[in-house]
Amino acid sequence: MEERAAQIELTQRAEHLLRVLVEQYIREGLPVGSRTLARASGLDLSPATIRNVMADLEEMGLVRSPHTSAGRVPTVLGYRLFVDRMIEVQPLDEQLVEEFRGVLNAGEGPQELVERASRLLSRVTQLAGLVTVPRAEHAVLRRIEFLELSDDKVLVVLVLEPHEVQNLIIELDKPLSRQALERAADFLNERFSGLDLQEVRARIEHDLDCMRRDMDRLACAAAELGDRVFSETLRDPEDFVVVGQTRLMEYEELSDIEKLRQLFEAFSEKRQILELLDKCIEAEGVQIFIGQESGYDALAGCSVISAPYRVGGDIVGVLGVIGPTRMHYERVIPVVDATARLLGEALSA
Repeated sequence: MEERAAQIELTQRAEHLLRVLVEQYIREGLPVGSRTLARASGLDLSPATIRNVMADLEEMGLVRSPHTSAGRVPTVLGYRLFVDRMIEVQPLDEQLVEEFRGVLNAGEGPQELVERASRLLSRVTQLAGLVTVPRAEHAVLRRIEFLELSDDKVLVVLVLEPHEVQNLIIELDKPLSRQALERAADFLNERFSGLDLQEVRARIEHDLDCMRRDMDRLACAAAELGDRVFSETLRDPEDFVVVGQTRLMEYEELSDIEKLRQLFEAFSEKRQILELLDKCIEAEGVQIFIGQESGYDALAGCSVISAPYRVGGDIVGVLGVIGPTRMHYERVIPVVDATARLLGEALSA
C-alpha cells in the first residue's frame, strides 16, 4: 500500500481537497459532500468542479462513496497518502513530556512500567493502548539462586540488572540436595555473573557438551540446571498489556457487533496482534498500519500506530495504540513516539 501511494501523482488542487476531506471526515465522522468541501477548502471553486476532482480521486482509489450518501469518505489508500504526505507531526510540548516522564518514573519494576505506559497511551489518545512485555535476552545476570521446594521442584531466583528479580519454578528429572543446589548456583554465578542472558545461554549450551564428555558431575548438573532456567527465561514473549479496549466501542464505525467480536477475540487470543507488533521490533521509529495493511481481518477497520522501545540501545519491546482508521494521526504519532522513548528511559534507570 505504501509503494502504491508513493506512485500516485496529484495536482496541488486535488491534494489540497483530499487533505481537507480527510481532516473533515476525521473530525465529524460523516461522509463529506461537495458543498461542504467547497466551504471548508477555502478555494474559489464551484461544487461542480469539486465533484469532478472527487470523481478523479475516486477513480484513483483514494475516496469512496458510501451507498447511503452522496458524500465521500477516505479509503485505506487515501489515509495512507494523507499520513505519508500531508500531516505535519509536531513534537509534544515539553510540559506534557515531563508529565509522561513523571508517570513512568513512578513505576517500581518492568511489569508496572509496562502497565503504566499502556494506561498512559489509552488515557491520552482515548484509544486502546498496548505494550509488549520486555524481552529478556539483553538483561544482565547479577546472581542466581536455587531453593529446594520438594524432592523434584526447585524455586529459581534470578537477580538481573538493573533492578529486576524473576522467580521461576522448575521440575527436576532427579532430586538434588540443598548442598548440590548451592554448589550449582555458585558454579553458575562464578562463570556467568555480569553477562547478558543471551550470552549466558549460548555459553552454557557450548559448555554442556564439554562437561558431559569430561564427566564432571557437578559442572554437568549445574549446566543442565542453567540450561533449563535460561531456556525458560528466554522464551519469546507471549504477552502484552492492553488497556482501553472498551473505548473502541464508542466509535460508530467499530460498533458493529461482528466487528467488535472479531476485534475482542484478537485482543484475547493475542497471537495476531503479537505477530503484527513483531513486524515493528526491528523498525526504526513509528510504524503505522492502516486498515487492511495489517493483514488481519479483525483489524481491517482499525489503524495501529506503534514504536519500539529500547533499553541500553537494544530494542526490547513495542508499544502502540489501536483505534479506528478515522483517528487524529498527527496527535497520536508524537504520543506513541514520546512514550516509547520515555518507557525505555524508565526501564534503563
